[in-house]
Amino acid sequence: MEDHPVLTKLESACSDLNTLLKSSKTLQTDLQKHDENFKTLQESLTVASRRLAPLQTLSIASKALETRINRAVSPALVLIDGFKISESLQRKLVDISTKLSGQKSEERRLRLLIKYVDCVDKLNIAINLISQEGGPAIQRLQEVVEFLSRTKATDQFRTHRLRETLVTLKALYETEVDSMKFDGLLDEALLNLQDEFEGILLQLRHHNIGVQAEGDGDDGGEVADVAELGTEMEVEVLRRISETLTANDCLDICIDIFVKVRYKRAAKALMKLNPDYLRTYKPEEIDEMEWESLETSISLWTQHFELAVRTVFVSEKNLCNQVLGNIMEGIVWQECFVKIADKIMAVFFRFGEGVARSNKEPQKLFKLLDMFNSLENIKTEFYDIFEGEAGADICTRFRELEKLLVHASTKVYWEFGLQIEGSQDGLPPPQDGSVPKLVRYAINYLKYLTTDNYTEPMAHVLRTEQIWKAGVLSAPESDENLLKDAVLNVMEALNRNIESKRSGYKDKVLYHVFTMNTYWYIYMRTRNTELAKLLGESYMRKNYKVVAEEAAYLYEKQAWGGLVRLLDKQDISEGDDAQEKIEAFLKGFEEAAQRHTSKYSIPEADLRGQIKEATVKLIVPAYSEFLDAYSSVLDVKAYSSPESIEGLLGQIFSGNDQKSSLGSRRRDLKDRLEGRTSVSSDIEQMAGRGSGDRFRRNRSNASDA
Repeated sequence: MEDHPVLTKLESACSDLNTLLKSSKTLQTDLQKHDENFKTLQESLTVASRRLAPLQTLSIASKALETRINRAVSPALVLIDGFKISESLQRKLVDISTKLSGQKSEERRLRLLIKYVDCVDKLNIAINLISQEGGPAIQRLQEVVEFLSRTKATDQFRTHRLRETLVTLKALYETEVDSMKFDGLLDEALLNLQDEFEGILLQLRHHNIGVQAEGDGDDGGEVADVAELGTEMEVEVLRRISETLTANDCLDICIDIFVKVRYKRAAKALMKLNPDYLRTYKPEEIDEMEWESLETSISLWTQHFELAVRTVFVSEKNLCNQVLGNIMEGIVWQECFVKIADKIMAVFFRFGEGVARSNKEPQKLFKLLDMFNSLENIKTEFYDIFEGEAGADICTRFRELEKLLVHASTKVYWEFGLQIEGSQDGLPPPQDGSVPKLVRYAINYLKYLTTDNYTEPMAHVLRTEQIWKAGVLSAPESDENLLKDAVLNVMEALNRNIESKRSGYKDKVLYHVFTMNTYWYIYMRTRNTELAKLLGESYMRKNYKVVAEEAAYLYEKQAWGGLVRLLDKQDISEGDDAQEKIEAFLKGFEEAAQRHTSKYSIPEADLRGQIKEATVKLIVPAYSEFLDAYSSVLDVKAYSSPESIEGLLGQIFSGNDQKSSLGSRRRDLKDRLEGRTSVSSDIEQMAGRGSGDRFRRNRSNASDA
């Protein structure tokens, strides 16, 4: 009973296996049928494939041919479109050109020019595209035509049409492209742009140049602010035109126009200053010029040189940069500017060099220093304006001119000292003992040299010369010491010249008059001046005032001391002795008066007044005392009174030209003395006539007596 369910399961499993075996057998039969069907289908597909193979090959060939034709035709179509665009732009150029010719408004004309330039740029691009792409496009089209003709890949009608298109396009390309570039509207447009470029450049003028020059004067006033040349629109149009001309291989023409026109404008602006002196630049021609004319020319040169650099050339440089700055990465505009400035600067340099090389006359020193100082004042700006390799030659010539001016200035000054010391004026000492012209000239020369205008440039010149001689590494002296040593050198040369001249006097009184006049003149003319401050008050007192005072003392002793000794009372025993002495005194006084009015001159009023006071104090008291002492034995009324003697002394030292009148009166005085008649009335008359012109000593100078 227990095994019965197991048997049941086994039977069931056996039944299932039988069923499965039957199903498998049926499936195998079906698979065999399907296999037979697949074989039949494969045979059918193989046959179909063999039939379709030629069509597939033809399809691939057609695709390849289509691609090849498209690759050739597409560039040709682009080329044709390029011709269409070019034609459209040319029509637009003609239209704008017509409007330009009739436009009167400057602003609207500039706007039209911008459009015109844009159109030219686009036309140039279109023509360049045609030129660059046309050859390869025609080559490809020709290759396709040859291929089709050779392979018979299409019908003859299509091949013929394609060949005709090739011939037409090739002929158009070969005949029209060069014409479009060199003979067509583009070429005409470029010529128009060149004319417009030149026209606008000519309109940009420098204004108020002559007014600025007159306003500067000789005081080194500041130059007016630099004015920009042209409006923003004008500059923009010029810049666009220059770039368009450069893009069309017209850079040389563009530069030539710019340099030619701007040089003309810059030169014309400076010609408003009337620089006729610039035509004279050879040293021998400059030496032949009158000094007043040369002096004026040099003053104008310094003004015009600064004006040219600080206004004209700065404006021109800015314009060059604005118009040509973008061309060839900025390497063109600086060379253009230098070309504009070079010829003008050469004219200025030639004149300056001619002055520096001309004769080294003393009066030229101050103008040479003016020129040197002018160059120094603008040196930094000059080097900034002419910076870089393009301006190297101009900067070199600037430095050479400065060197010439340094050499010329120092040579003039040192030769001036040598001329003074060597007495190369060739003149004898003044016959009346007055101050020699050379002394007057030298003192005024040094006074002018030590003013504020020339102290710094002269010291700079001396320092530069010292560095050249001693080397850059040497320790130069201070500017003040350099200038002081240089001035002392000339002062010492002047002293030696004075000593040489006064040694030529045989008249001892005249010797002292000359010494007194000359040294007093030097001291008084330099007093409270920059020259005296430079040399020092102690130096001037010791070497000039003291010497003049000593000469004045010796003059009094030599000229008037003998008369006082004639009034000595020791040798008088009776009235006749007293009479002889007083007559000898009056005769000696007459002779002394004659010498003073005919031979001696004391031109300095202050010195003359002090000498008169000293002489009055020396003569009049002694004379008055003598008359009082011998009034008992002398007829006092028969002789000149002390007041008359004092009046005559005042007349002698009045400084007026009384030679002729005094001479006639002296003859009358002599006759009266010989006849022992009174001369008091005549002397009083002489003294009274000049009383209104008597010198009154300046209170400020009294303490120096």
